[in-house]
Amino acid sequence: HRFNKAQQDALLPMVEEGIFILIGATTENPLYEINSALLSRTHIYVLEPLDEQAIERILLRALNDKERGLGKYGIEITEEALKSVVIAAKGDARTALNLVENLFLAKYREGERLLITPQEVAEVHRKTVINYDKKADHHYDTISAFIKSIRGSDPDATLFWLAVMLEGGEDPRFIARRLVIHAAEDIGLADPQALLIATAAAQAVELVGLPEARIPLAEASLYLALAPKSNSSKVGIDEALEAVRDLPLIKVPLHIADASHPKAAILGRGVGYKYPHDFGGYVDQQYLPPELEGKRFYHPSGNGREKQVKS
Repeated sequence: HRFNKAQQDALLPMVEEGIFILIGATTENPLYEINSALLSRTHIYVLEPLDEQAIERILLRALNDKERGLGKYGIEITEEALKSVVIAAKGDARTALNLVENLFLAKYREGERLLITPQEVAEVHRKTVINYDKKADHHYDTISAFIKSIRGSDPDATLFWLAVMLEGGEDPRFIARRLVIHAAEDIGLADPQALLIATAAAQAVELVGLPEARIPLAEASLYLALAPKSNSSKVGIDEALEAVRDLPLIKVPLHIADASHPKAAILGRGVGYKYPHDFGGYVDQQYLPPELEGKRFYHPSGNGREKQVKS
């Protein structure tokens, strides 16, 4: 993945002819980092994080192996402490081994028996390191899970994925921007207050920053998760944009064209326009171009506030 696109291209003919057998390991996502032509000629194997039992076996082997591990020092570890190390590792054996090594270096005294307890683990390991990136799979997968949890009205999952992003070091402004988008896209007019709350949370992030900003972010996230849902705004504007692109000619009907000029009526502008306030606030008249007469772009969902509109 360190090769640029031109360097990767140079490998392609030799891979095709069988001169090279290309084998690589990377922490990056090859779907993003490797040329499509080169990628199509390779097999991708995803290395998943280790499960708890595997991490435990590796740790116990390191503590008991007298040649390649710490076995000659007679270190003991309680079951609770072992679980604490496994949890801290988050599926990464190297993280687990580093933590045990740091515990040994910090706590072992020659001639003394070392018993590792959860307290020792907590002292040495102050912060859980989450395998989280800001530009690749974990970033996109986590924000996807966050937004889909809100869309699915699951407040508990919403808070969990928010916590994953915050603990992983995600930019809170990115989270706030996604909340604003989601409020308009998936809640919309079912609860117009949602957009105001999401925008207020975004402003709060700029005003106070982390760690305090976690609270308005959580408040806005919960509000959106619990709000009634409607995507009528997104569907409506997308349909309207499609109609604009498909029309060969767009012309404003003369009766709703600008009639501010004193001689506008000569050109028919404003002629026949019905001023809604003269009719109690609403009057039936054509506002769309003639080619789109009767076309519907707004489809109220019937959820939340849109129940009134639909009825």
